[in-house]
Amino acid sequence: MAGVSWKANGVIINTAAELEQSVVAAIAGNGPTLYPVGPVLSFPAQAEQAHACELWLEAQPLASVVFLCFGSAGFSTAAQAHEVAHGLERSGHRFLWVLRGPPAPDTPLQPTDADLGELLPEGFLERTKGKGLVWPTKAPQKEILGHAAVGGFVTHCGWNSTLESLWFGVPMVPWPLYAEQHLNAFTLVAYTGVAVAMEVDRNRNNFVEASELERAVKALMDADSHDGSKARAKAAEMKAVCRKAVHDGGGSSYTALGRLAQDILR
Repeated sequence: MAGVSWKANGVIINTAAELEQSVVAAIAGNGPTLYPVGPVLSFPAQAEQAHACELWLEAQPLASVVFLCFGSAGFSTAAQAHEVAHGLERSGHRFLWVLRGPPAPDTPLQPTDADLGELLPEGFLERTKGKGLVWPTKAPQKEILGHAAVGGFVTHCGWNSTLESLWFGVPMVPWPLYAEQHLNAFTLVAYTGVAVAMEVDRNRNNFVEASELERAVKALMDADSHDGSKARAKAAEMKAVCRKAVHDGGGSSYTALGRLAQDILR
């Protein structure tokens, strides 16, 4: 970024310096002051009654469930939903899948509640009953990621979802869909090491075959998987890093926030 003319005196970023050390260092030497103050996450007050997804998780073994969720704009066509269903069933692992339907014509950016009868293969729900839950509308992602039964996250790699997964120490399978998500996915696998790679066909609107999803889920969730063990260990490490960063006893993000306040008051 040499030669770039900056008008800002500082940039606030939702990350912790320890999560992206090389990036923060590269930018810090060539631009305005950086204030890495994250992870900044919103935690709503605990509901009086647990969500149905949380109640289902209560009956599942520790770290046994792979959670699939693709953000507020993610949805599946019937063709893609069939591939996911077959891949999950063949993997043999427990799953909680938030499945949204395609948007209506007048609301192109808003997925609809899924019609499971139209989107899923015949007999899938019956065959996976007890081992899997398909949730057809919005779900409390943070509460699910924080549940002890969840052991993996198939995610679109939106930044909020990424930070939430790191905060709770949940390893990932990246399934990027748009914007910066492909870069996030690469970083999570190759740099941070908290994710197991999955092949996504960008020439087919980020389509994933059943066999590839099956392979990736097994690689992440199988107890004897080398890649899965590495991702779990790194995810646990990043969980500790995130929480230390915002600690008021001198965490890097806590310190950066104090520095920001001082600079504003000057």
